[in-house]
Amino acid sequence: MSGALLVMLVLAALVVVVIARTAVVVPQQWAFVVERLGKYRGTLSAGFHILVPFIDVVRYRHSLKETAIDIPEQICITRDNVQVHVDGVLYLQVLNAELASYGVSDYLFAITQLAQTALRSEMGKIDLDRTFEERANINVALVNELDKATEPWGIKVLRYEIKNITPPADVLAAMEKQMRAEREKRATILTSEGSRDAAINLAEGDKQQVIKASEAKRQQQVNEAEGAASAILAIANATAEGLRTVADAIQKPGGYEAMQLRVAEQYISRFGELAKAGNTLVLPVNLTDVGSMIALAMNVIRRQPEGRP
Repeated sequence: MSGALLVMLVLAALVVVVIARTAVVVPQQWAFVVERLGKYRGTLSAGFHILVPFIDVVRYRHSLKETAIDIPEQICITRDNVQVHVDGVLYLQVLNAELASYGVSDYLFAITQLAQTALRSEMGKIDLDRTFEERANINVALVNELDKATEPWGIKVLRYEIKNITPPADVLAAMEKQMRAEREKRATILTSEGSRDAAINLAEGDKQQVIKASEAKRQQQVNEAEGAASAILAIANATAEGLRTVADAIQKPGGYEAMQLRVAEQYISRFGELAKAGNTLVLPVNLTDVGSMIALAMNVIRRQPEGRP
């Protein structure tokens, strides 16, 4: 009874082993490389597969997803002989599981070494001051070099990113001093440019003020001259109109006698004002001959009309 049980257990174990070696389930985005009697037979894609037990063996398992590998930090020498510590990260993908299995023994190690050597080569082509601004170009150059080298291995290098570029401490201190001096220089230049622009603006404002003031003064003088001219013209017109009115009045009956009376009144009024103006008064010899004075004034104004006594 115990012997039969032992046989059954052995048979059950054998069945389990056979099933395990026969039925294979490949996950999504994975590829299994199968060998038959030590020779490559094929690549299993995602799904359920049946193998020949003890003859077919799954030798390699590869993930077809994009993989990121860390590139260790290393010392690179720039073109101006400065040592910098550089590390990065590399993104790759297995495209051909057969080539990745038989084209290289360990493609991760090989690609890491290639990335380090290519990075040292690219860093040696540029100066330290340009390493930070040339990071994108370095990344592109590394991807191109690595992609060419890994194509026979069935590996596609997608991109490379530099993580850190660390110069020595003394170089960092010198770069900090240089950047501080550059910032102070830019601040001084901006301050001087601001002062210059302010002075130019003030001068331009003073210029415009002088121009506006002169234009205003000129316009004022023009307006005053036009006003004075208008006033003189108005006075002249009024005077002319008054003289015409007086002349017309003289021509009418009784006008000449009225003019004589007006001249006499003006003569006496002006003479009285002259007497009030000062303590000293010079009198004409013929002061009492008012008629002769009136006649003289009338002769100046107008000659006596003909036929009038």
